[in-house]
Amino acid sequence: MSSNNSTLVSQNSSALNTAEDVIYPDDATWILTSAFIIFTMQSGFGLLEAGMVSKKNESNIMVKNAVDVIYGGLSYWMFGFAFSFGIDEGSNPFCGIGYFLTDADESQMGEVFARYFFQLSFATTSTTIVSGAMAERVNLKAYTIFSFVNTLTYCFPAHWFWSNNGWLKQMGVVDVAGCGPVHLVGGVSGLVATILLKPRTGRFDEKGNPNKLEMASPTNVLLGTFMLWWGWLGFNCGSTFGITGAKWKLASRSAVVTLNGSIGGGIFGMMYSMFMFKGKIMIDMFANGILGGLVGITAICAVARPWESLIIGFIGGLISCTGSTLLLKLRIDDPVGCVPTHLFASVWGMVAVGLFVEKDSLENLSENYGVFKGGSWKMVGVQVLGVVAVSLWAATITIILLLLVNQIIPLRMPLEMELEGADKWEHGIGEEEDLSMPEVQDTHGIENPALVEVSNGEVISLEDKEDISKKHLFTENTINQLPSNETLEKSKRSSQKYSSWKRRIKFRSHSVDVELKGRNGEEPPDENRPRVLSFCE
Repeated sequence: MSSNNSTLVSQNSSALNTAEDVIYPDDATWILTSAFIIFTMQSGFGLLEAGMVSKKNESNIMVKNAVDVIYGGLSYWMFGFAFSFGIDEGSNPFCGIGYFLTDADESQMGEVFARYFFQLSFATTSTTIVSGAMAERVNLKAYTIFSFVNTLTYCFPAHWFWSNNGWLKQMGVVDVAGCGPVHLVGGVSGLVATILLKPRTGRFDEKGNPNKLEMASPTNVLLGTFMLWWGWLGFNCGSTFGITGAKWKLASRSAVVTLNGSIGGGIFGMMYSMFMFKGKIMIDMFANGILGGLVGITAICAVARPWESLIIGFIGGLISCTGSTLLLKLRIDDPVGCVPTHLFASVWGMVAVGLFVEKDSLENLSENYGVFKGGSWKMVGVQVLGVVAVSLWAATITIILLLLVNQIIPLRMPLEMELEGADKWEHGIGEEEDLSMPEVQDTHGIENPALVEVSNGEVISLEDKEDISKKHLFTENTINQLPSNETLEKSKRSSQKYSSWKRRIKFRSHSVDVELKGRNGEEPPDENRPRVLSFCE
């Protein structure tokens, strides 16, 4: 680096900075470029989440991700950066003080703004993780308020881990790129949110078994995964917080280790999916395996060996994929796999540091060896303490914030909105009758079919067809998304006319088991064919 480069003295630091650091202009370029790349993760999360939910909520998901940047960014500028990295009088091991309404004079603005912008990208990512767990039933207006105040959940753990006087930093905790303050915080908040909101209508049947829901766009799920993959390289490599001195070496290692971690997770995702689904590679399982590997390697990316990252990533993918199965057994509705990917895998990532970390002689990132390198179990204990502290903090603050927001605007969207979709109700998309449904007739061998019988005995008979468009085709996709009997019963007691609810059956809603029968009760000749019902003249 040029000796003429002017320096900017930093009082705070990202994960790699352990003392007052010097940030050269070349470092600032690296920091800002990495932050720009990290911001593409918002698009990645948006595509991933929108692809996994139903078509009637795709646009609403993308709007929520924009809200995270707008309102989460506003609150981080107002007070988030101050509580994380403020250095004024009163700063302490629990929180920083200073930089409220972040600004700086000419002599400091390069260092302050570079650090602020980089950390802002972390803060908005943490909130975006939560949005996936709340998908398809959270009220957008309530979520907007939550995205503003949720900065409080992130900024204090960021201080504990990365500020020089943070209490966990002083104890020797190691987290290079946000496994704890970003992913663990987001995952815990997501778990709390999805439990408070309860499952989507029709997600589980009366026995608690999950109903199959079709993804809106598996292609977008994979495209979003690729964008997150790209953003993660900026996330982890940028956390060296520069390229001067020996930092460029750590950035280079971070790139290789991050990629290998994702490879390990992706390998498990494929293997697990093929084992569980008779040789099929399920898109959601495959994507979450990759992301679980990336989360698992985040804390140790600059101080692990490439072969170790394959193991760490493989286990991260294992935890993410099997965690998704566990949540379904517990009847916890996490639409995009936020909790197993970000919560469960981040716990492993934090613990893995205590096992695999090397003593860093380049930038003094880690002062100790992990257990597998001859170190003591104290390192594991410090990492576990970090997990417990962050989890308790995130759970407590999230519960408080969500309950307060719920007093202002109900968190759960109205039932009618949930059935018809937030795209229509929140954004005016598809307000007219859905014309995308094909007007063709296919009864799959049944002459003049008459009845749709749901699993609990509720029957929509020929008398009801007066309120349903003639010649309307119900295919597997639409039948699997009809409202459940519980929903229909509730609608009977509502102020809406029952006929209007029955008419909405032709829109995509929620899943229910359906049997197709002819007038005389005959079954379709081929059980493997899609279940189809066409109302005829």
